[in-house]
Amino acid sequence: MENKVTSLKMTARFAGLLYLIWVLTAIYGMVYVQSKTIVPGDAIATATKVIANEFIFRTGIINGIFSSIVWVLIGLTLHKLFKHVNERQAKLLVALVIVQVPASFIMEALNLTSLMIFKGDILKTFENSQRLDLAMLFRKVNNYITIMLEMFWGLWLFPFSQLVYRSGFIPRILVVFLILNGLAYVIHFFTHILLPNYQELVFKIATPIWTLGEISIMLWLLIKGVKNSVVSTEKQ
Repeated sequence: MENKVTSLKMTARFAGLLYLIWVLTAIYGMVYVQSKTIVPGDAIATATKVIANEFIFRTGIINGIFSSIVWVLIGLTLHKLFKHVNERQAKLLVALVIVQVPASFIMEALNLTSLMIFKGDILKTFENSQRLDLAMLFRKVNNYITIMLEMFWGLWLFPFSQLVYRSGFIPRILVVFLILNGLAYVIHFFTHILLPNYQELVFKIATPIWTLGEISIMLWLLIKGVKNSVVSTEKQ
């Protein structure tokens, strides 16, 4: 039993470390890179800012690709951690993680294309205003893909929460946080599509829930790993 606990702790802490790295990549991409390159609603100012901070914009693309790789590793590590709790749910968790990756690579391809358009490396026969409009369209599509991904950001947390509940080696209060986190993502997705006038309100309400859910499980996995007294569960 002691060896089992040690092995689980190592796997859980590795998952927590990967989770921390993923959170840091998200902060870098969504906060730092965007603040240095994007001026909402102003194509000319955005183009000027992107060109002036081209290297930062390119690091954002690399950051996005790296983040996707880490995201897959998180899914695989959690599968290793929970596969003896419930193999089916663990596989579902991995599937809901991996299905997001192609969309992430498409987003980075759109980012690179918009950079080339801003610089005038392609579509040289187009008028400058047309190029800017097209580049901003790619940026807009990028944002829409992010909204679509919110559905999966929410859905993967449901098998995750079930596995945490059944495992017995992670506090069950975190199950509540994960379920609320997943619901917040899904609700924000549907609100953005069906009731766009309310999406900003839902975003403000959902943000602390997102932070509470995933940050709390990340910190538990990273710092504690699993409980010292592992509750045995049958493989289902």
